[in-house]
Amino acid sequence: MLRRHRPRHRAPRVSPSIALRTSLSPALLSLFDAVPDAVTVLDRHGRILEANAAACISLGRERDELLGLTVYDLNPDIPRDRIEQVIRDHADGAPFVHETVNLRVDGTPFPVEVHSRVFVVDGEPRVIAVARDTSQRVAAEAELRASEARYRQLLQAMDQGVLVHDVDGNVLSANPSACRILQRSEAQLRDPRTRPRNWDFIDEHGAAVDPADLPAARAAREARPIEATTLGVFDRDGERSLWITVTATPQFRDGEETPFQVITTLSDVTALKRDSDLFQRVQLLARIGGWDWEITSRRMYWTAPLYRMLDHDPQAEVQIDTLLAHVREQDRPQVEIALRDAAALGHSFDLECRVITGRGRHRWARLIGQALLREGQVFRVNGTLQDITRDKLLEETLRQQALTDPLTGLPNRDAIIERISSSLDPGQPARGPTVLHVDLDRFKVVNDLLGHQGGDTLLRAAGERLARAVREDGSVARMGGDEFLVLLPEGGRPLAQKVAERITRAFDDAFDHAGEEFSITTSVGIACYPEDGTTLQQLLQSADAAMFEAKRRGRNTWQAFNPALARQISDKLLVETQLRRALENREFHLVYQPQVALDSGSMHSVEALLRWNNRVLGPMRPDIFIPYAETTGDIVRIGAFVIREACRQLKQWRAQGLALQRVAVNVSFRQFLSEDFDEQVLAALAEHGLPGDSLELEITERVLIDDAADTLNTLRRLKAQGIVISIDDFGEGYSALNYLRRLPIDAIKISHGFMREIPASEADAVVCRSIIQIARGLGLTVIGEGVETHAQRLFLLEHGADLAQGYLFSRPVAADELVGYAPPPGLAARATTQAA
Repeated sequence: MLRRHRPRHRAPRVSPSIALRTSLSPALLSLFDAVPDAVTVLDRHGRILEANAAACISLGRERDELLGLTVYDLNPDIPRDRIEQVIRDHADGAPFVHETVNLRVDGTPFPVEVHSRVFVVDGEPRVIAVARDTSQRVAAEAELRASEARYRQLLQAMDQGVLVHDVDGNVLSANPSACRILQRSEAQLRDPRTRPRNWDFIDEHGAAVDPADLPAARAAREARPIEATTLGVFDRDGERSLWITVTATPQFRDGEETPFQVITTLSDVTALKRDSDLFQRVQLLARIGGWDWEITSRRMYWTAPLYRMLDHDPQAEVQIDTLLAHVREQDRPQVEIALRDAAALGHSFDLECRVITGRGRHRWARLIGQALLREGQVFRVNGTLQDITRDKLLEETLRQQALTDPLTGLPNRDAIIERISSSLDPGQPARGPTVLHVDLDRFKVVNDLLGHQGGDTLLRAAGERLARAVREDGSVARMGGDEFLVLLPEGGRPLAQKVAERITRAFDDAFDHAGEEFSITTSVGIACYPEDGTTLQQLLQSADAAMFEAKRRGRNTWQAFNPALARQISDKLLVETQLRRALENREFHLVYQPQVALDSGSMHSVEALLRWNNRVLGPMRPDIFIPYAETTGDIVRIGAFVIREACRQLKQWRAQGLALQRVAVNVSFRQFLSEDFDEQVLAALAEHGLPGDSLELEITERVLIDDAADTLNTLRRLKAQGIVISIDDFGEGYSALNYLRRLPIDAIKISHGFMREIPASEADAVVCRSIIQIARGLGLTVIGEGVETHAQRLFLLEHGADLAQGYLFSRPVAADELVGYAPPPGLAARATTQAA
């Protein structure tokens, strides 16, 4: 043991370099010096403890000179604690690589790639570094980049087009000459949508060439160069023909036999081919024929493709009358006028007409012509005739698709509006069409139960029943949603009533879906021209009003428009007209009804209620004017006023010492679904310095049903600001229970329709008790509306409701009357007795 420790005591008297070298065998030392890369051994301070012969040569220094230096002498840019950091980060002995710069003895820098490793000698960490001079590699890389730059410059300067494709035919790059020849930008050539399907190709013999047999595709597939190939090209987008020669060369990676890309070179040789038969074949492929008219002799020259397009004997002489004879009689006048103006006035023309070929085929053609002048006088007119039948058929198909409802296959709103408009004939005021507006009753209930897919299935079935009921008497169209329109071109009111009866009977049988039966009925409104409207808008409006009257009468019936409904429309227009100016004329004001605590009768909050006193119509009830405001969209502006005014008043009350938790405001579904609704709310609160929980927004179940996804997003944004959300008139709809589980609702208000008969009506009492239990189970506040008797209050208190409002506590009053509010006499005493 003593002998093992003696060297350790003597170590300080020997330099680390000598100790390291003496610890190595002669064989290892020889191997050390034989390494062709520079090898150095460093201590934690960066001192060079050992260096091999290659290091001395690389750095231009003797070994003894190197052993007196540090790596920081060789590279002053290295941080002074670099080696200590390396030892800390790589103490596990794992090799690592980095690149840096060393200095030769003359100060010349040179790049090196250093492979290093940390090891320990006599308890001291050392770093062995093998540095490889990368000057030649760096120079080679720089030369490669310069070579690539020169290659790109060469491509840019070449007059020949160059395209680079991948093996799937996608264009990776194109030089300017290729773009010029093909008349496409590089971005367009690289776009997959402009691949060869936008061009037609033929070979030297006039045979069509499939895109899969083009030179680039063959070179990729056959892994060999495809020498100069002549191709005729028709550019369908630019409507131009050209000839090109193409050479395609596949490119391979080292050691691979499958190409990874293809380089195509191409030249424009159109000028060499313009007068040849091949060029005519390109025209034929593009369904374009050329013509030339000698005005003085009326003789014409047609190219071979034009003879073929018109099925005309290629040996027969042709004149201008020959061409006109092929034009359909209905279109001939416009062609004659165009030719005459070209010959007499030098005008050019571009028109579409229908032609009949020698075999009796009916085709669409595009006729283009221009005049040639000599000394200011027209002596010839020439041009082209192109077969555009395929494009016309496609246009017609797209037009039909644009006029067809994709779900039911019936005509859509645009189609039926067009048909109604064309059937209105001011020249025959006593005769005209009849319009039936058909709405599926309570379809949203079924749609909510089945989901959109099931609802779509029922809509298709409903469209089929309507079509069978209308028969050949008229046409059926889907307006959107669950609304349909029926057009009866003639027959008047008697036929319309028969068709309406057939429609209602057609829905007597339930719809079967997934083994379940669903009953859907219809409400039908009838409007006849001219007594119910002389314009399209009047007819649609009258049919719509009649349909709503049918719904009001109980659904599953039809209603013809009548003078009473006409008065309703007149009244509606009057109200809507006055509504548009009511806000600017300051005709709206708010009244407030307290919401009180059921146990104490103390005022907890208030509900803001809108009132309208019009200068023409006088005081208007909210249940009359608010539906009109929702229909016109004015409710959005009016609702924003209500929120701002309610916030202003709450701030004033609090300044007067009135302790109110919040003010509640009713929100229309139209207002709630506007894009900036949440911004309006937050702006009103910020304007008056109120926190979010100072405002309660009362929404109806319709808001939840009409746009559930947007509803959820808006509610979450409002809730995040502390705003209280409650559902007004809860229980009158049919969907709210489905949404309570996932929407951020704070409270529900039991509809006064249920409260009216409580506690006498056991059915209403059961419903109210169920609502309260569900709400309390979900942690929601329950507010009873329309509370007018002590018995109703005690019922709500007994079953766990929280708040109430109604005439028992206070009628809606002006803002200044609320400051001195006190519970009605005896109310607090009753609450105490009940609690006991």
